[in-house]
This record gives sequence, C-alpha cells and structure tokens, in this order.
Amino acid sequence: MPARPSICAALIMLAGCISLGKGPDETDVSARAHGAAETAEADAPAPTLMSWGDLTGRPLPEPSTSVRTGAGESDIVDVWLPEGAGPHPVVLMVHGGCWQKEIADRTLMNYAAKALRDEGMAVWNIEYRGVDETGGGYPGTFEDVARAVDALRTQGPGLGLDTSNIAAIGHSAGGHLALWAAARHRLAETSPLYDEVPFPIAGVVNTGGLADLEASASVTQAGCLADIMDTLTGAPSEGRANVLSDTSPAELLPIGVRQVSVNGGNDQIAPPVLGQGYTARAAAAGDDASYVEVAETGHVELVAPGTAAFDRQVAILKGMLGIAD
Repeated sequence: MPARPSICAALIMLAGCISLGKGPDETDVSARAHGAAETAEADAPAPTLMSWGDLTGRPLPEPSTSVRTGAGESDIVDVWLPEGAGPHPVVLMVHGGCWQKEIADRTLMNYAAKALRDEGMAVWNIEYRGVDETGGGYPGTFEDVARAVDALRTQGPGLGLDTSNIAAIGHSAGGHLALWAAARHRLAETSPLYDEVPFPIAGVVNTGGLADLEASASVTQAGCLADIMDTLTGAPSEGRANVLSDTSPAELLPIGVRQVSVNGGNDQIAPPVLGQGYTARAAAAGDDASYVEVAETGHVELVAPGTAAFDRQVAILKGMLGIAD
C-alpha cells in the first residue's frame, strides 16, 4: 500500500479549478442586478475548504476486524462493528481516488467508517484493484467490487451483520462503483460481469460521485477519468459495442433502489452539475432519486466527520436503514 503522505499528495494534485457558467438575463434591469450580485459575490471571500491533509492529519482509526474475499492482495474488507451483539444494519462503503491505488486506498475512509460505527451502523469497507494495478480496470476492478459485495451474503451473518438491511455510500470514483454494485441485476447476460443473483443493496448515497462516466469525463480532471477511461471501461467487442453498457450506472437505469446524490457547492473534482445531471436522469427513468447540495463544501468535507455535509449523510443513511435518531 502507498504511504499516507503519498496518498494525500496525489489527492491534492487533483484539486484543479472548474467553473460553471450562468445563462444571460432577459432584461437590462435584471442583467444589471445580476451583474451587481456577481460583483458582490466576487468581492466576497471564498469559503475556506478542507484539504486532504486536514483529514489525514487526524489519528487514523482502526477497524474491528478484516476479512478476505479472495486470494488477491486487494481481496480484503475492513469491518467496523458497533457495540452489542447485533445483528447490525450495514453500510457498504466504497472509497474513491479516481480508480487509482496510487491516489487512495480504503484507509482514506477509516475516519468516516468509525463515525458511522459510533452512530450504530456496521461498516463493510471494501478494497479493489485500481486501474494502475495488474489486473485492474475492466473487468478486474468491477469483479473485485462484486466479489466484496457478495461476500456479505456468506460472511456477514457470522460477524453479526444484518444482511437484509444494507445501504451503500461511495465517494468520488467510489460513488460510481457503489451505484454500479446496486445496479448489477440490470447487467445483460452477455456481459462478462453478469451475475444471476447479485447481492441486493437497498439504497445508495453517491457522495461527490462520478456516477455517469460519459458526463464526468468532460467535467472532472483528465487525470482522474478521461486519461484512464479506456482502461476502466475496456475495449469494445462484438457482443459489447458500447463499453459503458455494463460499466456506467447511468446506462443501467432504472436500477430500482433509492439514490441520493450529495455534492459540495464548491467541489472542484465532482462539481454539482454531475449530481444534478445524474439525479435528473435517474428520476426520469423512474427511480427514487434525489439531490442534496451543501454550501461552502468541497470534495474532502463529504467524507470528513464533523462537517455539515457528513452529518447530512449520516442522517440519510440512517433513514435508508430505518435507524431512529
């Protein structure tokens, strides 16, 4: 595994600037008012956003235990167990890092996992091969995720997990993979990733996620997606002309589970337009999909306990799992 300072440095390199345009106003009066508002906004100090160092500089919590899901180095899940015998409601957690292990591994989510455990939720924090590792990309990355999710069925009950009560949260690239895991039942039988009985997930929090690969590639930084898209989605074939057909959740809609996309208003990696666009597409397909935007919030705050964005997501997950505050 990469050293933590390397993970932090790689994540910081991705913090490029993305600006969203505004449409013209209909009248000269409103245009002048709008211009004055924009001037005032420009003069106002920018919000102070968290850096990755602000999060990774905290003491690193440790999971309750870890389990193996296969023979590979990445076939491992960290399990975070609340106090008591259970069975505990479960949050399936998927880390981000632009699908690249050089940028992040599952330990980046340890802070969030501990906070959820303290709120009475067990956490199943999975690992997977990045596109920068041997066998990663298509189909290896997806196979790792599927194997880790399906291991809940066989290994979860013995750990005191309520495997009938599962919600998922994925951050950034992990938002894509969490939604993909929930959409596996929609894969065509011709896909190499098809599984006749995938483990079901009841709801997904897509936090700062890159869920629609086609839309995300032109908005987030090239090094995060566009430059590695071919490796992530694989080459087209006779039975798979559209490589997004079994890799992008947006192409698998409707997936029949509750979906909440949460975006920071100042996120430069996954700007709000991505959550808005994916939610609109999911809702139009008939899914229970909603969008939450948190002001003065960037990419890091979404997985940092103690922030308004994180508190909001804790409440959403509790609602999905039927946990009373």
